[in-house]
Formats: sequence, C-alpha cells, structure tokens
Amino acid sequence: MAGDVIFECRGISKVFGGIQALDKVELRVAKGEVHALLGENGAGKSTLMKCVAGLHKPDTGQMFFEGRPYTAHGPAEAIRAGISMIHQELNNEPHLSIAENIFLGREDLYPHTPFLNKKQTERRAAELLMNFNFTIKANTLMERLTLAQVQMIEIIRAVSRNARLIIMDEPTSSLDSEETRRLFRTIGNLKAQGASVIYISHRMEEIFQICDRVSIFRDGRYIDTSPIQGVTKDDLILKMVGRAVENVFPKTDCPMGAETLRVEGLSGKGFSGVNFTVRAGEILGFSGLVGSGRSETVRGIFGLDPLASGKIYLDGKETAIKNPADAVKKGICMVNEDRKLFGLCLQRSLRENISLPNLRERQRGLLINQKREIAETKQAAKSLTIKAASIESEAYSLSGGNQQKAVLAKWVMAGPRVLILDEPTRGVDVGAKAEIHSLMTSFAAEGMAVIMISSELPEVMGMSDRILIFHEGRTNGIVLREDILSGKETQETILAREFGQSV
Repeated sequence: MAGDVIFECRGISKVFGGIQALDKVELRVAKGEVHALLGENGAGKSTLMKCVAGLHKPDTGQMFFEGRPYTAHGPAEAIRAGISMIHQELNNEPHLSIAENIFLGREDLYPHTPFLNKKQTERRAAELLMNFNFTIKANTLMERLTLAQVQMIEIIRAVSRNARLIIMDEPTSSLDSEETRRLFRTIGNLKAQGASVIYISHRMEEIFQICDRVSIFRDGRYIDTSPIQGVTKDDLILKMVGRAVENVFPKTDCPMGAETLRVEGLSGKGFSGVNFTVRAGEILGFSGLVGSGRSETVRGIFGLDPLASGKIYLDGKETAIKNPADAVKKGICMVNEDRKLFGLCLQRSLRENISLPNLRERQRGLLINQKREIAETKQAAKSLTIKAASIESEAYSLSGGNQQKAVLAKWVMAGPRVLILDEPTRGVDVGAKAEIHSLMTSFAAEGMAVIMISSELPEVMGMSDRILIFHEGRTNGIVLREDILSGKETQETILAREFGQSV
C-alpha cells in the first residue's frame, strides 16, 4: 500500500428497519491513492460512504481520519474535516446558478457586511469552469443544464473544497467519453497533490484504468482488498456476486420482422435532419457524445419536446405524436435516463409504480380491478426477476438494479411495439446489468423494436444489431453488428465518428 493510511474503518455496522446494511465492515485508504469500492447494488458501498460523509451514523465500529478518531454529525462537519462526497443521486439546487451551487455555504461577502458579492463568486466559479473546459457561463441556472452537465458541476463543487479525501459514487454514470477523460485528468491531479479518492463504479474498465487498489463488498460484508494489478475482471465479478457472470452482453440474433418505426428529416431542439428505421425484433443502438442529439431525438419522438420538422411513420403510416400519453397509446414507450426523477414515484409501492401507466386497462367501471392489478403486477415483477420483500415494498427501498427493472416492468406491461431505453443500465451493478441485457434480448425476441441509448461503448457495441452514430445533432453513419464481430469496426473507429470523422 502506497503511503500512510489517511482513512480507516473498523467493524462498522448499520441496520435499517431490521435489515443489516453493513456487518462489521473494514476499509483502509492510503494517502494519495485512488481506492475502488466494488459490489452489487445493495452491497453496502453507498451506505458506508454516507456514514463517512456524515449522512448516517454507524451503529457500531470506529472510523479514523488522518490518524485521529473521526465522527461526522452531518455533511457540513465532514466537509470541514476535509472529506467531500459526490453522490450518485445528484444533489443540487435547480433554481440557483452554477456559481451559487458550487459555492453554496461558502459565498463571497462584501468586506465587513452580510451582503453577497455575486460578481466575485461568479468570477471564482468561472475560473473553476475554465479549468474543466466547461464552456457554460457561471450565472446559468442549474435547471437549464443536462444531467451530464449537472454531474460535472457536482464534481467541480467537490474538488473546489480542497478536500483531502473525496468520495466519488458513480461519477461517470452520465458522462460521455471526453468528459470522463477530463475527470480522470482531475483525479490524477488530485493524487499528485496528495489527496485520496474512494471511487465507486460499475464500469470495470474505469477501475483498471485509474485505481490503485480495490475493495469488494457483498451483502453488507467486507470481502477482500487487492492491488488492481493483481486481479482480473472475472476475479472481481466472482467476489462481487459470489458466482461467475458468464456473459454481460447476452445478445442473440432474433428474427426481424417488418419496419415498425421510421423517421424522416426529424428536427428539433438539439438535433436536425435525423433519418432512421427500426424493425420488429431489432435493437438499434444510439451512440454519441453527451449533447450530440441522441436523447433529444427520442424525446421528440416520444412527445416530450416539440418537433420543428420531419415525419414519423408507424408500420408505414405517417403519424403525429402530440405528447407522451399519445405516444403510449400508439405503442411507443420510453425509459428515461433518470429513473429517480422521471421513472419512479419513490414513496409509492412497487405495485403502484408498475400499475401507474396501465390503470385504464385495469378499470372495472369507475374502480380499479385490484385483484387483476395485484396478479398482473406480481407476474410482471416475477418475469423481470425484481427482488423485493413484496410488491407493496416502497420503490425507494429497492436497489438501483431492481428500481431500473421496475421502470422496465411498467412499460413492458403496457405492451409497446417500440421500446426506447435511454441509458438502461446507468448506475446498476454487473449482475443486474447482465439481467437487463437479457431482458432486452427477450423483448426483441417477442417482436418489439428496441432503441437503446448508451454512453458505454462496450454496451452499445455488445447489444445492438445496428448502431446509429450522432455528432453535434446530426447522424454520422450506421455501424452493423457483423462489422463489429468481424473486427472491421472497433471502439476507436466508432469514437472517431462520434467526434465527427466522416464515414
């Protein structure tokens, strides 16, 4: 282990409502290292980090920071001690500006007055944004940013606190490849300055790229710590899930039917002149950098955003989609990239979430046929292998992977002919990821036309029959699955197109 130990946990336990979230876990982080923390959703990683960041209080055990006993009675106390956390669930104030969010609680004041010096705060924020090559103005409201841009502001805010230990929980889940590289450069600079990073991610390639050591948690227990050079991806997966995961991308060729959806000359906010088709039984991948127009295009198709021009055809017939309800009626359903904000009612039960878009079909007069609703939601949860105590369990209590499957279940129960999946495995572990990929293949085998948007090139290459590449709001070529399997197309060639190289 390089350097002295900067942070240590000994025998940390935590129980929530009778469930043992952490069971006497251990963790040691060295000064100036990037320490990966891996485990399936629900393994206890985020719970332990919330104990470190002052959001939870451990039931038993001790923590030490820089050689001294450490306890934080809230996030502000942790920050003052030198520990900062970037949460997977983004924590920002949408009605404040970028500058106000970065320096929230640390605002500049005019000398000897209680009045805010907004210009000075914005100047300091602008310098930070420039260091990250972030071109948006510091006085822009957060509500105008994309999910990826909000994620970058969270990262910039944490780095600006000059913390000596930074916890990053899924920091790249919404970032494209260029933004990820920028983050990795920042992490390298932090290491060079002697800061330490605890890095939680389900993207294995990142762990091997930037981390020095890796600790594994499973079912709330500490399993192992190893130098990253001494382990393989299969070793890590086996320790994480307690079993081998044979194929993370279980794509099989499905018989393709007729064209289900076609768009011609589609234009709107963030995209222009988009043309493509998708057939029954096909998985069409959308690849491109964040802001390239991928999500904007499907939002236009689904009726979330207005279209400026273009035509949409279903089964060869031109159709107009006025809003999402209209899209669902016509057989187009969409899983949004932010399941917690747009996909689930977190305080409602699993049954209620799955039923929500499907209540009309389960009405008996003015009332809901509850017997049918319960039977069908149970069957949907079972068919998608959702792990929950019961269908009455509240959505917030489920792991990330099971929350994502709950979102899938509600739309699959609607019987779509076109299923749009925007970042379908964002923030889920490798086991849940393989399960969701298997479900995608089964959806295609049942005759659905599937559109998948992903910022993970291995995912979009591993699961797509064809890949439509976006660059700056326009399409920049199609990549066929057979060309990927033959080696004619690689991550490098696809990434080059994402950056605008001509086909």
